[in-house]
Amino acid sequence: MPVDSPILNTQPLGALWPTVDPFLFCAHHDDAYPPGNAALGPDAPLHGRQIGQDFSGRDGWSMYHGDVVPGFPPHPHRGFETVTIVRKGLIDHADSLGAAARFGQGDVQWLTAGDGVVHSEMFPLLDRAAPNPLELFQIWLNLPAANKRVAPHFTMFWAGDIPRVVDRDGGGDGAATHVAVVAGRLGDASPLAPPPGSWAAQTEADVAIWTLRLEPGARFTLPAATGQDTRRMLYFFAGTGVTLAGQPVAHAAIELRAGDAVELHNSGAADAEFLLLQGRPLAEPVAQYGPFVMNTQQEIAEAVADYRRTGFGGWPWGDEAPVHGPDAGRFARRPGEAAPEVPEVPAPV
Repeated sequence: MPVDSPILNTQPLGALWPTVDPFLFCAHHDDAYPPGNAALGPDAPLHGRQIGQDFSGRDGWSMYHGDVVPGFPPHPHRGFETVTIVRKGLIDHADSLGAAARFGQGDVQWLTAGDGVVHSEMFPLLDRAAPNPLELFQIWLNLPAANKRVAPHFTMFWAGDIPRVVDRDGGGDGAATHVAVVAGRLGDASPLAPPPGSWAAQTEADVAIWTLRLEPGARFTLPAATGQDTRRMLYFFAGTGVTLAGQPVAHAAIELRAGDAVELHNSGAADAEFLLLQGRPLAEPVAQYGPFVMNTQQEIAEAVADYRRTGFGGWPWGDEAPVHGPDAGRFARRPGEAAPEVPEVPAPV
């Protein structure tokens, strides 16, 4: 790289995308599911798959830990947050708090695991006559030591409420850049409030989560981050013919110097798509054991013991992997609440 390049390093995009503090994990699931069956699973043979542990991507899709419906049956978390951005398809959520949701088509779920939660994320295949594509990002954002044991918090950002920026500055022939602002202010677009215990809720944390889509010919300048020591990762995952600060780039996880404004240009024939994650590092020790992320091994041992003793509240659902039926629309319901009406918004994040 040139000495003055804002690109610090690049890494290939694998099954799990590389992250920098304060982020812990980023996965991009992109499954071309076939038509569904009466049980909301795939109407296709499952032989040859390791059911319960199917990450094969065979025929363009995986069952993951599901055995009838694809997805992730109940599993625990403590000490961090999951941010799930669903671009296509639907997720059926259920958790040990008694909350339930069906969300997708551009919606975002932000779940603070905090002191401990068990949740299920299943992918119902509702269309029995046509394919059921599913595409999502799941991002793990660490919690600061002071908030590792906060009460769990379940938040939905519905697609129609997420601020969006459409920028035509510098675009050829009116080509636009479309940005969904999940976290972190962009120009006049102020994001929805993150959960109160989140690192993202602290102004000085400089956390941003954006998805960007550049039409062919579009140019867009990523503004410089405001934090002195903020770190920024830009994931280029779809499209060709992209330059960053004049340098050609391939699909990759690209760490940028966060204090620099960087111009993106899509000279390709198709849309170019990116995910941006940035934040000021927590700079704290990380001790991880599977779904538990704490600061010390002693805290990990306590998390395991607490989960074995309490089940983080137990599992209040009669089904081990709940799905919400073929006729349910998008909704979210906390314990004791009625499900609100959610307007259909077909545009993905």
